[in-house]
Amino acid sequence: QVQLVESGGGLVQAGGSLRLSCAASGVTFSNYAMGWFRQAPGKEREFVAAISWSGGSTYDADSVKGRFTISRDNAKNTVYLQMNSLKLEDTAVYYCAARQGYIATIRYEYDYWGQGTQVTVSS
Repeated sequence: QVQLVESGGGLVQAGGSLRLSCAASGVTFSNYAMGWFRQAPGKEREFVAAISWSGGSTYDADSVKGRFTISRDNAKNTVYLQMNSLKLEDTAVYYCAARQGYIATIRYEYDYWGQGTQVTVSS
């Protein structure tokens, strides 16, 4: 069974940075496109960023474009989300997701999910 475990969340002041990691096991990691989603209380889970199996293609949500960067290291079975210039509205539980196919931005297209890691931005 595919397992995804997020880490790196925490409390950070507005304008600061965090780097999230997602470690995968039980899967041939390089065959999977990966994504990051987030969900704030009372809101739907929304797309943040995605990366293709090779890392050659990425896509960022408009709300994070220019601030967040997704990357992957297939040798380490890990995908990252570098978050800079954090805003209060970035506060959410961040989820890592995987799909055996092409890069995608819709949550229903992903097959596997991690448990999430909390990111809280304060002022």
